[in-house]
Formats: sequence, C-alpha cells, structure tokens
Amino acid sequence: MAFVVSTKRGSFEIRESRSTPEGPRSRTLVTFRELTDEAIEKAREKAAKPLSAAELREAALRAGAPIAPSPVDRAARELLGRLARGERPDPMLRRLLLDALATENRGDRPADPSATVSDSARAVSEWVGTTPAERGEALADLLLLADALPMRRRADAIGFPGLKAA
Repeated sequence: MAFVVSTKRGSFEIRESRSTPEGPRSRTLVTFRELTDEAIEKAREKAAKPLSAAELREAALRAGAPIAPSPVDRAARELLGRLARGERPDPMLRRLLLDALATENRGDRPADPSATVSDSARAVSEWVGTTPAERGEALADLLLLADALPMRRRADAIGFPGLKAA
C-alpha cells in the first residue's frame, strides 16, 4: 500500500508499507516538492505492488502536496496568458484551435456545416507542434513502408530494353 507524507524540509514522500517479521515497515519510493508524472512513474517502477496514478494523486491531495498540472493544462494556461498580453496566433492556427474546442465531445451531435476548417487541416493539426526531427523520423518511416510494399508489374506496361541490349 502506498501513501504520501510530508517531511520536515517541506517536501513530500511517496512511501510503500509492507509487513515484516519485526513489524510493519515503510520505505520511501520518491521524494518530491510537486507531484509530477515523472515522480509517479518513478514510484511505480520502484513499488513492489502495482500503483495507480489516480490513487497517488488522491493521496497527495490528502497530504496537502501540490500537484503539477497536466501538460495540456499547462499549455492552455500559457496560451491564455499570452493572449491576455496581446499576442495572437497565426490565423490558421486560430481557426484550428477554435474548431478543436468547438467540436470537443460532440460525437452525439451533428457537425456544424458552417465550419471553416477543412478535413485536411484537421488532419495536419496533429503535426503543428512537432519538431523537424520528429517530422523527419515520420518521413523516414513512411519511406521505409513504401519500400516494403511489393511492386507488381502491370500487364499493359511497355517494356524497355536493358542498357546491355543497347
């Protein structure tokens, strides 16, 4: 069983209790100041029994530990702050953001016919924030896939003589 306790130095620990012949004992899995996804993952790796991230977050809240926001929430806060300071995104990115937020959880409702974002723009929106290295890796994977596909000669293809025949 895992639990969260505060330390005298102002940090927090995720501990795991276990039963021994000498009595109950606990060992520290992770020490943190703010509970992050990385701290949860480290605790899960070191734990003897499987740990749930949701249970660890609840235990941290009970102990009064600060919990780091999710990456999506962090990005949303940063975007809202920049918008408040007068910065504006590219018009196409703005339309994609508005479309993504407007169509969120709308699987049971018909699509808005006045949407200004095309399907191809929605498809490419996943790649907007990727680095050139990630794009290069995806391109290399795509080219390797194309090389792995078998080629069939068409029956109506014109055959050319080889270079040796010329």
